[in-house]
Amino acid sequence: MDHTMTYDKSEIHEALIEDTLKDIISSLEAKGYNPINQLVGYLMTGDPGYISSHLDARSKITRFDRAKILEVVLKEYLNK
Repeated sequence: MDHTMTYDKSEIHEALIEDTLKDIISSLEAKGYNPINQLVGYLMTGDPGYISSHLDARSKITRFDRAKILEVVLKEYLNK
């Protein structure tokens, strides 16, 4: 490579949120929870109790602003 690559910080942040959501969904499924119901409960109320602490899922989701999570989910939905 003989040229400089540039990255958009917001794209990296959104990709990190997507990867984190995949981890959280796997964690919730492993515990027998319905991940959609749990994530909707969390996003609507802000109560992290909706997210299991299994595999550190609760602390992972609270690293991000709920509005930003919702924005990423909605963008992904609209792009499909």
